[in-house]
Amino acid sequence: MSITAQPESSAAKGRRAPLKFEVVSSERLTRHMQRVVLASHQFDEFARRFGGFTDSYVKLVFLAEGVDYPDPLDLDFVRQSFPPEAQPVVRTYTLRGIDLEHGRITIDFVVHGDAGVAGPWAARAEPGDVLHVNGPGGAYAPDPTAPWHLIAGDEAALPAIQAALEAMPAGARVHAYVEVDGPEDEQPVVSEADVTLTWLHRNGAPAGSTTLIADAVRTDLWPEGAPHVFVHGESGLLKQLRSYLLADRGVPRERLSLSGYWRRGETEEGFRAWKSTQPKA
Repeated sequence: MSITAQPESSAAKGRRAPLKFEVVSSERLTRHMQRVVLASHQFDEFARRFGGFTDSYVKLVFLAEGVDYPDPLDLDFVRQSFPPEAQPVVRTYTLRGIDLEHGRITIDFVVHGDAGVAGPWAARAEPGDVLHVNGPGGAYAPDPTAPWHLIAGDEAALPAIQAALEAMPAGARVHAYVEVDGPEDEQPVVSEADVTLTWLHRNGAPAGSTTLIADAVRTDLWPEGAPHVFVHGESGLLKQLRSYLLADRGVPRERLSLSGYWRRGETEEGFRAWKSTQPKA
């Protein structure tokens, strides 16, 4: 299918157009995590958008097979002019790393067989495959002046957690909690900080169904001073910890980075629709 007539482009209207990246390499890190490295001839533009955040995220655009899309890709035009079966699927992923010197980005994908869109794509990715990328955005980076740091999340947040720990200054005190399915899903963590890392294992329980992280945070020792907090992952985790951090521990709101990356039982489209109905925290 091909549609050639185009209205005024998104770029002409002042909106960011997705940038075209190509796969450089793809490798399986653990049984449920696939790492894909991508490069782009448009990387200078991508780098200009980068804010230096350790939770930098991108919007990945997955195009329908057999459809002739405009080049450069104009998502506004596609949404207005293409039929439902030709609409791209957009998924949000945190950058595991950005290599400004060599013009590359690294994204770690959680893979559970053929479920979903992004995971199966990553598992099959080969050098030369094209992926359109919008972003990056972001909001969090560790405060080097904080008396200590509280970091927690599940597999979806692990890339951002690893990036945050790598960015911590030497001697920073960090309590980190990461929930994964089992020991085989743990990954090496590199940091110059004084990190106490607790891996929490679901042992076959569905992701997003446990209270492992919240229980560990509530029962662990609480150092002096207000921490800089990063808690990202399944939306239920935020619900479990938000009131505890604000009311019970008195952490100022400006010291909290709380973000739901996904919601159990929902696609990203369903999650976005659900979030739109929720009151602002």
